[in-house]
Amino acid sequence: MGVLGHRDFRRLWLADLASQLGSRIDVLAVPLLAATAVGASVFEVSLLRTAETLPYLVLGLQVGAWCDRMRHRPVLIAADAGRALLIASVPAAALFGALGLVQLLVVVLGAGLLGVFFDIAHQTYVPRLVPREELPEANARLQTNRSMAAVAGPGLAGLIVQALGNATALAVDAASYLWSACWLRRIATPDARPARRERRLLREIGDGLRVVRSDRILLAISAHAAVSSFFQSAHLAIVVVFLSRDVGLSPWAIGLLGTASLTGALAAGLTAGRLGARIGPERALPAAAVLFGLAYQLYPFTGPGWALACYVTAGFFSSYSVIVLSVFGAAYQQTAAPPELLGRVNSVTHTFTLGVVPLGSLLGGALASSLGMRVTLHIAAAGVLAAAAVMLWLPRRHAGRRGPRGAGARSRARTARRRGSRR
Repeated sequence: MGVLGHRDFRRLWLADLASQLGSRIDVLAVPLLAATAVGASVFEVSLLRTAETLPYLVLGLQVGAWCDRMRHRPVLIAADAGRALLIASVPAAALFGALGLVQLLVVVLGAGLLGVFFDIAHQTYVPRLVPREELPEANARLQTNRSMAAVAGPGLAGLIVQALGNATALAVDAASYLWSACWLRRIATPDARPARRERRLLREIGDGLRVVRSDRILLAISAHAAVSSFFQSAHLAIVVVFLSRDVGLSPWAIGLLGTASLTGALAAGLTAGRLGARIGPERALPAAAVLFGLAYQLYPFTGPGWALACYVTAGFFSSYSVIVLSVFGAAYQQTAAPPELLGRVNSVTHTFTLGVVPLGSLLGGALASSLGMRVTLHIAAAGVLAAAAVMLWLPRRHAGRRGPRGAGARSRARTARRRGSRR
């Protein structure tokens, strides 16, 4: 069974699978609910994506420092329970005819804030459940969850929305977060509270920033993620409305199209480990970045009939490449960063990646309102491809010479020297 032979990691894996499936439902259900039941414009729909990711821009770095002071399992459970309550309020309000755009904005903003705590604590928690040498397999297993959710989630969401409505789909999403919390509560591995230390928030954040800045591989991974995420968010802010209004697809058809296009994510989850063993992470990362950018060029050509193949092809190769980037990027980060700084390093890279999303979402909504949705998709695709240039500068000889363990040793030595100088 490999890493799934660890009982507590298996519980974390099952919790993650439930959460991933649920989150895929709201990716489709929330914008459709806003566009149909609430009558929101394309710009107002983009505001929902902005509100969901705004907490990363405002609090991402601080959350990393806070998570390094706390036990992680209670943070994960509380975040899941809180998101379940927030999401459940939407179908409750819809049942009484009281749902409006303001409530949707508040719900996605609150869920986004809890998601910041969950994402950073989750990635920091994994090394506490499995040995260091099994981290690549553990990350691949978690990314396989993401792949399976990417494949099954849109189709499932489309069927639920088509048959029972958007509000019911969100009730299923809320239940998935509760299911995740139940599995997390069953983890038995002691989650010790970190040792007490002097608490200076800005200095703690600075420690995490210095680790990323001083490691050229981490910096390249983070910079590529930030640039590509900015333009990808402009795409995601309008693509569901584009498929619904411009292409003329029903919610069920949109979900089915998403399922077909994201089979690449499942393929990547199953083959990423072998790909890394064959060509090495230092080659897999830049190759995946280029493939990601090239795949995005097909999205704007999506249309009725056979032109839907453009969306499916783009989705297959972009989802494949993003999983490869995630698997090897996360494994390198978890081994390169000193354990006592991992939460802060995770928060830096997450903030780079997701802190730009509200800005990209606003750009997507503004451009779509003034230039049209298809032109906006072309602009977003060009930006994603341009981001690959950052990863092509990845210092391959530098990575091969040090490897993740060497990078971690150097980072820990620098941290020890700084602490010694303060005393």
